[in-house]
Amino acid sequence: MSTSRSIRERIASHLSGEPFTPALFAGLGSRAAIDQTLMRLTKAGTIERIGHGLYVVPKTGRFGIKSMPAAEQVARTVAQAEGAMIQIHGAEAARRLGLSTQMPAQAVFHTTGSSHQIRLGKLIVRLQHVAPRKLALAGRPAGQALSALWYLGRDQVTPNTFRQIAKKLPADEFEALSQAKALMPAWMVQALISYERSEPARV
Repeated sequence: MSTSRSIRERIASHLSGEPFTPALFAGLGSRAAIDQTLMRLTKAGTIERIGHGLYVVPKTGRFGIKSMPAAEQVARTVAQAEGAMIQIHGAEAARRLGLSTQMPAQAVFHTTGSSHQIRLGKLIVRLQHVAPRKLALAGRPAGQALSALWYLGRDQVTPNTFRQIAKKLPADEFEALSQAKALMPAWMVQALISYERSEPARV
């Protein structure tokens, strides 16, 4: 089977509206052949290029309006193509945990991969490279909490911050956060230890 046909068949089985990169077609042919096929399919309107090396099968919603993939889907797809970890930005994590009422103006994600900026219509999705230790718990609620703590910073993180997080997270997730002290700066560890000393052990 030709590279072009193999790629077309794989695209046909891919969900409309979900982003993908050329990595989806690994093993189906040379990178040059894959890129050429994707270029032809883009010109034909079969797929749409929404960023550098980033594509989507067009999906039309209600009233014939073309819908774009969610920002988090895009960020995750880009990171996976690089073999990188990803986590929502601390500002959004703090909002989800009730530690802040501020709504982030942009869709920003932290990654251990390279920094990227992708435009989805009027929305800009930004991936910012950060140190791996900041994403050590990425992909789980404890990771969101750690991201929020880094965002809030030394002046805002207190024992009460951990008290609020403990109310939001499942017990096993808070335990995972508590066990990650080696990844935290001294000021964060101090606030966590102060909380633990003031509270009975969680069951």
